[in-house]
Amino acid sequence: MIFRRLGILFIFSAFSLLISCSGFERAKKSDDVNYKFSMANKYFDKKDYLRARELYESLMPVMKGTKNFEPLYYKYAMACFRLKDYNSSSYHFRNYTITYPNSPNWDEASFLHAYSIYKLSPKVTVMQTNTEKALEVLQTFVNNNPGSKHIEEAKSYIAITQSKLEEKAAIAAKLYYDISQYKAAAVVYRNIQTDFPSSKRMDEYQYMIVKSNYKFAKASIKEKQEERFVNVLSAYQELVDSYPQSKYIKDAEKYFTLASTNIKNLKK
Repeated sequence: MIFRRLGILFIFSAFSLLISCSGFERAKKSDDVNYKFSMANKYFDKKDYLRARELYESLMPVMKGTKNFEPLYYKYAMACFRLKDYNSSSYHFRNYTITYPNSPNWDEASFLHAYSIYKLSPKVTVMQTNTEKALEVLQTFVNNNPGSKHIEEAKSYIAITQSKLEEKAAIAAKLYYDISQYKAAAVVYRNIQTDFPSSKRMDEYQYMIVKSNYKFAKASIKEKQEERFVNVLSAYQELVDSYPQSKYIKDAEKYFTLASTNIKNLKK
């Protein structure tokens, strides 16, 4: 009995799939614009975005300029988004906002344009071009749409992109330090502080500036050492003054002491 029911269910499912496919093929080949548009909307409503997108795409050349093109184009962009084709959805949502600035869907399209680019942001270990672009468009969205229902969501994605860009820069700075490019490391750590002033790691970066400056001074020719050890003292004092509760102060003290001792010896 169970196998019989399973067999009937399988036959019914296969029949339904056949009917669905034949309906799609009929709609795709049809010259009836209204019928094809109606079928595309039905597939869209059923969340069959692949078929919906294909039908919408075939209708775009013949419906452009008509009153139905705006909802068609919006749903086409949305179908791309639902299919995770973020390159296409970012392009088409942006184009939609430019073409239909007074549309009731404008806010949603504007946000999804920015969010699509955000979704293209890669993992932190590779080039962050799309992350930088995502940060730019998300910030523009927040600045230009203060009343949007997506403001808080957009701000959360801004925070994530900033964190990713900060982490990428920190990795680069650490790499410079690890390969003994201490001057470059100090510069990059300082740039991170400038670019991400709200970072929770500011004291860590300042500590790394102290260490980098010390290692750079130690590796310098004798004529340059005193001036560069003085930079260590200045960086240490900045750490103490700016972050008096930092857990890095105790360890940074040894570089302050070593730099002071080296300056005294150089002056003898």
